[in-house]
Amino acid sequence: MKVLLINGSSHKEGNTFHALSMAAKTLEAQGIETEIMQLGNKPVRGCIACGVCKQKGNNRCTFNDDVCNSFLEKAESADGFIFGSPTYYGQPNGALLAVVQRMLYAGGALMKNKPVANVAVCRRGGGSAVYQTMNMAFEMMNMPIVTSQYWNIVYGQKPGEAELDEEGMQTMRTMANNMAWMLKRIHQSGDPQYPEREAWTPMNFIR
Repeated sequence: MKVLLINGSSHKEGNTFHALSMAAKTLEAQGIETEIMQLGNKPVRGCIACGVCKQKGNNRCTFNDDVCNSFLEKAESADGFIFGSPTYYGQPNGALLAVVQRMLYAGGALMKNKPVANVAVCRRGGGSAVYQTMNMAFEMMNMPIVTSQYWNIVYGQKPGEAELDEEGMQTMRTMANNMAWMLKRIHQSGDPQYPEREAWTPMNFIR
């Protein structure tokens, strides 16, 4: 089993990385492979709702000039996900949200049913709003949300300060152990066992 962790910070080894690294270390101790991928600081596109990805049906965004399709390629073989974001104005990194929206729209079939955890990193406040915002998209994909003993929030400003947040680091370990427990139950018979789903019956409010 493998968990893909996506560092949604533009800083490669900032506090978001330190929080995800603690989670990865805990998962590895449970025998689960991990990989941390970096959002980076290059420009990313937002979804323009062109629908080309649906026409092609290849689980890839038609725009191939940023990290989105690289993440989707890794998502294909991942069994679970952890997304981490710094807190900007009480919101997740906008670039991360743009990539997540494109990933789910173009390649949601690669991610649905698989457990996901979200992590917010902040200097002082706004972390709970970031955490809730990040959960929203994945809840629409039948992806079980992995929780912890507290909201998945870690505090720190300067790089490395997150490791001084003892409760935050414990929260990461508990979250990762919960992820490992869930994955082992899903895969206990070999192939993953997911609930049967009803066919979606969408309904618009204005007809």
